[in-house]
Amino acid sequence: MRDMISVCMATYNGERFIKEQIDSIFPQLSQDDELIISDDGSTDRTLEIIASYKDERIKVFHHKKTGNKYYPTLKICYSTSNFENALNHAKGDYIFLSDQDDIWEKNKVLESLELLKKYDYVIHNFSVIDGKGNVIKSKFYNKPSLKFKIPSDVIRPNFWGCCSCFNRKVLEKSLPFPEKICLHDFWIGLVAEKFGKCFWNDSCLIRHRISEQNTSSGGRKSENSLLLKIRYRLNTLLELGKITRRKTK
Repeated sequence: MRDMISVCMATYNGERFIKEQIDSIFPQLSQDDELIISDDGSTDRTLEIIASYKDERIKVFHHKKTGNKYYPTLKICYSTSNFENALNHAKGDYIFLSDQDDIWEKNKVLESLELLKKYDYVIHNFSVIDGKGNVIKSKFYNKPSLKFKIPSDVIRPNFWGCCSCFNRKVLEKSLPFPEKICLHDFWIGLVAEKFGKCFWNDSCLIRHRISEQNTSSGGRKSENSLLLKIRYRLNTLLELGKITRRKTK
């Protein structure tokens, strides 16, 4: 019997694509795994579609949509808070983050688990699709997007949560999220770099969907100001220092 997997998904009005995503995940899970879904108050059929599976591996937790007082204009903060709620309920030995509108390739879990035997944090490449599922780009990165060195990966952060998986050690070091961080995947990735052994997998293990529903820039050029980019990077570094001291007492 292999170790337990927790897939953590944050949802909000995802009725268009969520069934396709869940259908790509479930065949890769065992009966002892779980799909943790934190919903931010969906008003469409998202929760109805999830309930239609009638599968005990799905565990839904309701979350109050919450922004961040330090970054009031950043919509991504809603997703970060929602993901934290899902992660707080995860019981697995290995954690996989999932967007609500992507499609997992059939070998994602198996290939990632093999790497997680050696590494604490694994992030992989991906292809890009549009709202109709058409491939826009077959391979997003032509070379590793991360150096796994904190200074360089802070300057050029390419931590894609939807491509990330990690062990429980990284999860426990990452929680709770500090108030002054705004990107959950950025934070978890840096924590993994600080405390663990990381690996870049060049395989494209998901089809990442670019649509008008994305809360992040999703591969598009960020519209955030230079000042804001500098501020959240510095705040994240400062919080990383604090958590180092707190967790290693």
